[in-house]
Amino acid sequence: MEYIIIIISAVFVNNIVLAKFLGICPFLGVSSKVETSVGMSGAVLFVITIATIVTYLIMHYVLIPLGIGYMQTVAYILVIAALVQMVEIILKKASPSLYQALGVFLPLITTNCAILGVAILVIQNDFNLLQSVVFAIATAIGFALALIIFAGIRESLDLVELPKGMKGAPIALVVAGILALAFMGFTGIV
Repeated sequence: MEYIIIIISAVFVNNIVLAKFLGICPFLGVSSKVETSVGMSGAVLFVITIATIVTYLIMHYVLIPLGIGYMQTVAYILVIAALVQMVEIILKKASPSLYQALGVFLPLITTNCAILGVAILVIQNDFNLLQSVVFAIATAIGFALALIIFAGIRESLDLVELPKGMKGAPIALVVAGILALAFMGFTGIV
């Protein structure tokens, strides 16, 4: 039952983008097309899951035993940067079209604070390894859900006549705010 609570909480109630406001850069930057959002979601899912596993192991088997837990953030950033480079190489070989579509946003995963935030939240919530993996995957699914819904709405808005002052970023921020309010409706489920 606790894993179901972790999943529902991470996807809906404490959505990493809409409730914790982490990962806003790719949320706003890659959400202009659903296709690109799906690709970014897949890359984030992979990186966030692997990064959580590796950072959990580093924290519990290297940093804490050596008494250097204060190096957590630096170690996590290095791990995440290395994993993003690996994803970039794999995407370049496996799916050149997706690699081209993501363009400059792929390196943004390195600075995506949602990935670092999940790695830190796992330690703060005192999760074991299995709970950490479930939390990471659920958080990535929540990120993907928010990103894809937002991209779908933005694609629909391209077909609508908007006032000149609301085109682009202004309407995107208004829609993001409304989406965050909609997700607040899940508060109290868990």
